[in-house]
Amino acid sequence: MSLLLDNLQYTIPTFLFLLTLLVFVHEMGHYLVGRWSGIRILAFSVGFGPELFGWTDRHGTRWKFCTVPLGGYVKFFGDEDAASTPDYRRLETIAPEERGRTFLGAKLWKRAATVAAGPIANFLLAIAIFAVLFSIYGRAVADPVVAFVAPDSAAEKAGVLPGDRLLSIDGKPIATFDDVRRYVSVRPELPITVRIEREGAAIDLPMVPQRTESVDPLGNKMEEGKIGIGTNQEAGNFRVETYGPLEAVGQGALQSWRIVTGTLDYLSNLFVGRMSADQVGGPIRIAQMSGQMAKLGIAEVLNFAAVLSVSIGLLNLMPVPVLDGGHLMFYAVEALRGRPVGPAAQDLAFRIGFAMVLMLTVFAAWNDINWLFG
Repeated sequence: MSLLLDNLQYTIPTFLFLLTLLVFVHEMGHYLVGRWSGIRILAFSVGFGPELFGWTDRHGTRWKFCTVPLGGYVKFFGDEDAASTPDYRRLETIAPEERGRTFLGAKLWKRAATVAAGPIANFLLAIAIFAVLFSIYGRAVADPVVAFVAPDSAAEKAGVLPGDRLLSIDGKPIATFDDVRRYVSVRPELPITVRIEREGAAIDLPMVPQRTESVDPLGNKMEEGKIGIGTNQEAGNFRVETYGPLEAVGQGALQSWRIVTGTLDYLSNLFVGRMSADQVGGPIRIAQMSGQMAKLGIAEVLNFAAVLSVSIGLLNLMPVPVLDGGHLMFYAVEALRGRPVGPAAQDLAFRIGFAMVLMLTVFAAWNDINWLFG
């Protein structure tokens, strides 16, 4: 709690900046593709609730900033609400020549493209931010060569020795020491096979990462898997790799993909009970981390923005009604059936989806409160 209050002068402005940026980019994806598809757009809102200020452009779209800055929406012609719930009754009252400009009256591929554009915009933003950071600052890397092995660790029990070079884990190539940490951390108590190179020979060593609880540099507790190895300057050849513009974009895409796969690995482990759900955070924890990043500098703030942008894009693609992924799920069913899912079924699904999102929000808030006062 004291950490949050100490950083208050950094926390609030940085959190609002990040949230506004990520929401604006996400909704701008919907807006641009919707406009390109010929769909009329009634409102572009950053935030919910009463309008603070705004303006209406020459196309009749109301651009506005609202009092509750925890999200945003684009409201299309023919939508019932900000969640783009179809309003079939209203559609029947719209003149036939105008129905093509409603979201519901647009062709299936245009609706799907418009919905998918929001998460895609978040991924593109993350790639762009990572690319800029890699172009300016480069990337710190170390070779996957073992300098020391912790006593009684999974690596020691498996027979890993100082000087061994890690070649792959479960058949996946290892290029840097960070690749090892990234792969192992989300697999506590899950058997893996590490291939090492020792004196020119490749050796496969089965082991089971140990579950550990640690505290990151920002003071956040986290559970992760570890095999108990480390490196140093002599063994790992610490260095900063620099990239040209095109290489930086490729590395930005790769870094974004790593966040996606790491998140999916965590969720799968959470589902089967290998990871704790108390690591799921909400707005309070994000705000606190925003303040800490601001104290570290603009590069850390941008890096955090890129991580959050990937997370928002991935979350919105989950096949939950009311989220973008839920809409895409309905469009997939429509493509297979040749006709839309019935209004009653959609209404029920949206109610269930809303309840699921609400429960997740409450759960994340409860975790934040426990973390704040724990």
